[in-house]
Amino acid sequence: MEKEENILYFVTRNTYKFHEISILFEVANINYTLKQSKVMPTEIQANNIKDVALFKLNSIKGQIHTSYFIEDAGFFVDTPLNGFPGVYSSYVMKTIGNEGILNLIDNFNEAQAHFTSVIALYFKPLDKNYYFEGNVYGKISKTIRGSSGFGFDPIFLPDAHPNKTFAELTTKEKNRISHRGIAWNKFIKFLRENK
Repeated sequence: MEKEENILYFVTRNTYKFHEISILFEVANINYTLKQSKVMPTEIQANNIKDVALFKLNSIKGQIHTSYFIEDAGFFVDTPLNGFPGVYSSYVMKTIGNEGILNLIDNFNEAQAHFTSVIALYFKPLDKNYYFEGNVYGKISKTIRGSSGFGFDPIFLPDAHPNKTFAELTTKEKNRISHRGIAWNKFIKFLRENK
């Protein structure tokens, strides 16, 4: 039977996110077993992703009896949409989707965007919360392209691969450069240093 301190729960109902994180977890080769928890955290509307992530983390304290984390991400069209949809990314994806975002942009040559990911961790051995942030910058594709990934991936052209959307990259390629991958590397470094 596994020791409780060797189990790490990723609290998410998003199977795509869990798949991406599972691949990163396997590559990291750390002494934890990753499990998915579908406990439902309370979500608030706030001005930044960190506040949303930490609120969600605290809202389920006591429901999981070992270390656990949540990951929250947002897609920000910096130019011309002043950061929209940002913290409202999930709602905007469900309502107007990628096509709706593309319809709001006139000049794709000047359009700039970024993804932000925040991993918020409750680390039971120290009884404290920690957070790890990653950002990736790029442009907006004029058309929806690719079948991998999820969310706004089919319209985001990362600076590291300017001719491919996130949805045209393999999961491994995306993880090497993505906001989630950057936050994850910081997260793994913390786990290694505190084992």
